[in-house]
Amino acid sequence: MDKYAEIRHRFEENADQENAVKMAKYMRNLFFFYGIPTPRRKKLYKDILKEEKKTKTVDWEFLDQCYADEHREFQYLASDYLIALNEFLTYDDISKIRTYVKKKQWWDTIDFLDEVIGKIGLRDSRVDDLMLEWSTDEDFWVRRIAIDHQLLRKERTNTTLLEKIIVNNFGSDEFFINKAIGWSLRDYSKTDPEWVRNFIDRYRDRMDKLSIREAGKYI
Repeated sequence: MDKYAEIRHRFEENADQENAVKMAKYMRNLFFFYGIPTPRRKKLYKDILKEEKKTKTVDWEFLDQCYADEHREFQYLASDYLIALNEFLTYDDISKIRTYVKKKQWWDTIDFLDEVIGKIGLRDSRVDDLMLEWSTDEDFWVRRIAIDHQLLRKERTNTTLLEKIIVNNFGSDEFFINKAIGWSLRDYSKTDPEWVRNFIDRYRDRMDKLSIREAGKYI
C-alpha cells in the first residue's frame, strides 16, 4: 500500500463524523473533514514523515494527491510534510508550492505555506525579491503570504523588506490583508517594539484600524 492510501486508511479509521461537522462549520463549510483533532492527526502520520525525511527527497506526486483529496486533513498533511522536509526545498520549488497556494484557498493552509516559504527565504535571498513581487499580486492570498512569510524570524527579520511589503498593501479593504499586516507587526514588536511604534507613527494615517489594533497589542 502506498503512503497516500495508507494515510487515507488511517484517517478513515479515526474519523469522527460529529466532529467533522463542527470542523466544517468552523471553516464556513468550504471543505469536508474526517473530524480528526490536530494532535491525533499528526500522530497518525508521524512515522511516515519520519521515513520521508530519510529519503531527503520531496515527493511532489504524493503532495499533489493530498491536495486533490476533498478532505481538508490531507491539505494539512501536505503542509506538515513541507515543513518537515523544508531543508530539502530550494528556491526553484516555490513555483510548485505556489500551485498549492492557488488551490482550495483559505487562511488555514495559507498560514502554513507562508512558514514553508519563509524558511526557504532564510536560506536563499532571492526569496526577498519574489515576496516583494508577490506583495502586489492580484490574489490577496498570495499577498498575505508575502506579508507574513517573515513571522517568528525575530532578529533575522528584514525590516526594510517588511516595510515595503506592508506599504504595498495599504488601502486594502480585505480583512485577511489588514489582519496579516497587524500580525506581522505584532510579531516583530516582541523583538523590536520601538521599530513597530515608529512604523505605526509614520503610517498611521494610511493604516487600517484593524492593522493598528493588532500591531499594538504588545506595545
